[in-house]
Amino acid sequence: MRRCHRTGGAFFMAPSTLRKPATRKDVARLAGVSETVVSYVLNNNRYVAQDKRERVLQAVKQLQYRPNNIARALRGKRSGHILFIADNIADEHFGRIIREMEQLAYDRGYLISLTASRNDPDFVSQVNSRQVDGIVISSVSLEERYVLELVDSGVPVVLLMNREYSPLIDARAGRVYTGIQRGMEEAVRLLHERGRRSIVYVDRVSRRGHFSSMDDMRYNGFCTEMQRSGLPFSAENIVTGYPDEEALFEGLCSRLRLGMKIDGLVGRNDNLACLALSALQQCGFSVPGDVSVIGFNNARIAACTQPGLTSVEIDRPAVARAILEMLDRMFEGQAPGKVRIDTRIVHRGSV
Repeated sequence: MRRCHRTGGAFFMAPSTLRKPATRKDVARLAGVSETVVSYVLNNNRYVAQDKRERVLQAVKQLQYRPNNIARALRGKRSGHILFIADNIADEHFGRIIREMEQLAYDRGYLISLTASRNDPDFVSQVNSRQVDGIVISSVSLEERYVLELVDSGVPVVLLMNREYSPLIDARAGRVYTGIQRGMEEAVRLLHERGRRSIVYVDRVSRRGHFSSMDDMRYNGFCTEMQRSGLPFSAENIVTGYPDEEALFEGLCSRLRLGMKIDGLVGRNDNLACLALSALQQCGFSVPGDVSVIGFNNARIAACTQPGLTSVEIDRPAVARAILEMLDRMFEGQAPGKVRIDTRIVHRGSV
């Protein structure tokens, strides 16, 4: 709350102690440079002319902007911190990738933290205000404008490619292709080879009503292989638009009872595939007799269902190595580049 002070016959208002924090844009405006130049100075990872550097640091000091990043810019030292941004941090898949990364990172002198993605300018500002040396992004929902802001921050960024990005981002971030599009294509192909024709895809749930598009590599892989194989394909083949897993289960059961045509099913991940398997069995379908089911990620739950769930497995150790080796190269000022990794199908009793 602001306090009023009297001076003679006049009153003036003291500045609020809850002043809105300065932003990178404020620093750039005061220093007369671009936001990118501000990032280069704060991260000390690109050449900036001395006069511009001095103006930026003076503006940073005047605006009291990001003390941690100021210290790093002045010291030229690394923090030993890598930030991993994911859509669903409760998903076992991300935990297992980070577990694979952890020892490799520790041997290099780095610690890793995990945070959920948020489509919010404040989220990007908070990430940029942290003293991190590298960022890993695995998200289909984080809007491209926010990804671009993170790439623009000057901190090396590696993208786990579960969706397509604009060329502007592709050219400036490291890219690790984990094989998910081809893996989804192979899952559909396997079902087709087993004689299945009415194949359904169970897509992600979203409280915000997000739907997958062809930029999403799992969804793209399913649609592409359905069309390539000449299988009947329409909106009826996609189970999507549900806010949570309970609603998806009830919705799928309702469609099954109404006569949905189905003899094969692929889940976006193993949790959704297991949910679908349970719905099928509850509605009187035999798995794999009536319907064959395939999941994705080869989570631990895949071996615990009855029958066991056939699943597409991502090579997590190879992904972890690729991420850290790419960050190493970027820390040394080399071009980000890209790496491609293959998946494999782990066969169990659901097909």
